[in-house]
Formats: sequence, structure tokens, C-alpha cells
Amino acid sequence: MAQGTDDTGAAAPETRSPAVLVLHGPNLNMLGVREPGIYGHATLASIDAALATLAGALGLEIECRQSNHEGQLVDWIQSAPPRFAAVLINPAAYTHTSVALRDAIAATGLPTVEVHLSNIHAREAFRHHSHSAAVCVGQIAGFGPESYLLGLRALASRLT
Repeated sequence: MAQGTDDTGAAAPETRSPAVLVLHGPNLNMLGVREPGIYGHATLASIDAALATLAGALGLEIECRQSNHEGQLVDWIQSAPPRFAAVLINPAAYTHTSVALRDAIAATGLPTVEVHLSNIHAREAFRHHSHSAAVCVGQIAGFGPESYLLGLRALASRLT
């Protein structure tokens, strides 16, 4: 049987790798210079590069985006289906304040993993509550940039 055909000789439908939308919330564009004692020295570009490498190894496509604007993040989440099969998100400060992000995640029905560089549960009391965690399939926090990689692995496991 020729590659790209089914057993009848007809062209087989093109199969695409599952795509994951990676969203970075406010102030994450400042990684590498912003409070390195809390967030480390990795830059957003280095995190995105590591995610792209891992995605390739896992057979996934990814697209990484960052915004400091809540409404932009909501728009991206709402428009994720059908192109994206899952969402990996670090809502950053919006974790603790945004019902709008929570509702957008819930509305899509896409498997979503929430990640954080720092352990939000070991920080200030106002950071202990996540509005979005309840509508995500899981939350990973406290492992620095590895939190993103663990989150992507978890989504890959769910998608395959």
C-alpha cells in the first residue's frame, strides 16, 4: 500500500498532530529580570523553546502566546477550538482574580492544565486560591520552567 493511501488506493485523510495552545499571562514577558529569587533566570523565550522541543518529541504541535491583558487571554481561549485540542496556561496574577478566564476555560471544554513557576500555595495568602484550577484537569506549581514541561507531558498523555 502506498504511503498516504488507504487499502482501497484512495488518498487517506491527512492526519495532524494534536495542537496545544500555550498561554502566558501578565508579567511573564518580564521573566529573567523580574524577581529572579522567585521566578528564576529563565526567559519566556527559553521556556517557549523548551516547550517546542518537547512538543516535537511528544508528537504535538504547539503555539505559544503571551498577553498582559485579561480580555486577550479570554479571546484566545474562546477561539482555541477546533484548531487546538488542549490548553496549557499560566494565568499568572489572573489565577487569583479572574472569573472570566475560569469561565472561558470551562466554556471550551478543552483539557487544560494550569501551571505556575513558583509554588503559589507557599506564598502570600492571596495567591493560595485559583479561580481556574477547578475547571482544569490539573495544576502544576513550584517547579520553575519544569512546571510547563510537566504540564505539556500531562496533556500529551491525555491526548494520546
